[in-house]
Amino acid sequence: MIAHTPAPPYYAVIFSSLRTEGDHGYGEAAHRMLELARDQPGFLGVESAREAGLGITVSYWESEAAILAWKQHAEHRAVREQGRSTWYSAFQTRVCKVERAYTFQH
Repeated sequence: MIAHTPAPPYYAVIFSSLRTEGDHGYGEAAHRMLELARDQPGFLGVESAREAGLGITVSYWESEAAILAWKQHAEHRAVREQGRSTWYSAFQTRVCKVERAYTFQH
């Protein structure tokens, strides 16, 4: 599903990852993180896709302060550490300011 975001400016956090073999609780943790993120002030939406081990998740936020608050959330920090030790062989996070956005819809 495509996230519905407001008119720019706003921010996008792009998380690209390569998974390790096996679930090891990943699915449950990912679901929990989405629930938590949705409750965070400044959260606007999320889009995610995974194919052949490569995953890309883009979360949208009102401000850099909202992104930092999410990064510092205690449960999110703990899950990130588990990601480093168990679920990911590599990942990269990029934070971007969205200055223009275009839509098309039938």
